[in-house]
Amino acid sequence: MITSLLQATTLWQLLERRAALTPDAPMLIDGRKHLHMNFAQALDIAGRLAAGFHERGIGSGSLVTWMLPTGMPAVMTALALARLGALQNPIISLYGEREVLGILERNRSEFLLIPDSGERDFPAMAHQLCQQLEQPPQVIVMGSQLPRGRVSGLPPPPQDGQVVRWVYYTSGTTSQPKGACHTDETLMIGGRNLARSMNVSAADIGSVAFPYAHIGGAMYTGMLLAAGMSAVLLDRFQAQEAAEIYRRYSVTLAGGSTAHYQLLLAEQRRQPEAPLLPAMRLLCGGGAPKPPELYYQVRNEMNCGLIHNYGMTEVPLICAGCEADTDEQLANADGTPMQGIELRIVCSGGRLAGEGESGEVRVRGNAVFKGYTDPELNDAAFDEDGFFCTGDLGMRRADGRIVLTGRLKDVIIRKGENISAREIEDLLFTHPKVAAVAVIGLPDELRGERVCAVVELKPGVPALQFEEMVDYFIQAQVMRQKIPEQLEVVEQLPRNQTLNKILKHVLREHYAR
Repeated sequence: MITSLLQATTLWQLLERRAALTPDAPMLIDGRKHLHMNFAQALDIAGRLAAGFHERGIGSGSLVTWMLPTGMPAVMTALALARLGALQNPIISLYGEREVLGILERNRSEFLLIPDSGERDFPAMAHQLCQQLEQPPQVIVMGSQLPRGRVSGLPPPPQDGQVVRWVYYTSGTTSQPKGACHTDETLMIGGRNLARSMNVSAADIGSVAFPYAHIGGAMYTGMLLAAGMSAVLLDRFQAQEAAEIYRRYSVTLAGGSTAHYQLLLAEQRRQPEAPLLPAMRLLCGGGAPKPPELYYQVRNEMNCGLIHNYGMTEVPLICAGCEADTDEQLANADGTPMQGIELRIVCSGGRLAGEGESGEVRVRGNAVFKGYTDPELNDAAFDEDGFFCTGDLGMRRADGRIVLTGRLKDVIIRKGENISAREIEDLLFTHPKVAAVAVIGLPDELRGERVCAVVELKPGVPALQFEEMVDYFIQAQVMRQKIPEQLEVVEQLPRNQTLNKILKHVLREHYAR
């Protein structure tokens, strides 16, 4: 299934070989417009689009920023730029002017590709941005008629998949965004590993209901091409509408992040007597922690599997589970390291952690990014052995599974004792009133840091009281030092625009004041 295409070294070669192998098989489905595209059509359209870009001056090594919503034009743009060997910088179309300006100031793109319409006036935004830049990019508006040219006039496609041709900026949930440099190889490895984890086949119908410009978009494309499967594209995710579209096209694989699981689960609970998604066999995603209890809720109420992966912008897929794993493993662990990933866990003093011992997760291998666009960041990002320091805390279980226990910046030091925010979050999530939770450390003169729980409640439930929360922890026999000293109830937790990851730095800044 996948091995016949393993010799492809670039994303374009992978598309060519897939189109030759199964030209008429469906590749993309626009969930709202009901448009279909097969692999042969994708090869033809992407080739002609590449020729149109080439006539506008885009060639090998050209730095191109594009911000297009999830849809066929975004996928074709990524493939067309891959055909030219351009250096592409996808940024999600939900970003505001401030975020886009910051990225353009950093990367000094030669070209900016934008849609002609959407949730706001993109051409007007691009005009304002260009007025603020010393070296403004050439703006290409991607309208209903995409730029197209004669394929015969194109130079040969790139052959080396190890050249940096992608720059993805981190979401900036804890600091200023950093540009992570990727190659076709790193993204294709991620796609193939994702296919292995989910055990996909050509009969599967997946979905991309998250921003395609996220690194998961290119990785998902690699999976489609490797497996010969198709995917439904949604430019926005609204659970009720998404469920209707998934049913219409008999989608078998869906997900994106923890928030996607929760929203689909909430839809299922509105009609518990009938399956919400009868064809669904697996929810899969990553980007944010998954409480163990959520796994069992999805399995028992939606009657499908759930595989939650561990990855990041710098390494799209680090660990993943598989359908052969036990319920306990899928609920409580974050999978095993993927092909192309060498993983070790390092204690604070530099010693390698033993089994069951927590430390920083560090990785190296062909699936790891090639460094940041700002070379000054790389010395701190990699250790002396070339391992990338993820900033995540984790441990290796006796069965080889990796369990993430939090972030280095997420450890709360209360009276000299390290407290894992993730552990407290997982427990509080099981409270019947809690829909989502973030636990943070706040400055405290007496304790050094105090534990603060910020919760988002389920619809229609009475407010969670502080004493009620404390009693819940006491009944769970949690040590007193881990019980939050502060409870804040909010209507909605702040999240980023890519995978709805909770922005803890926003909470820290707000409540520290």
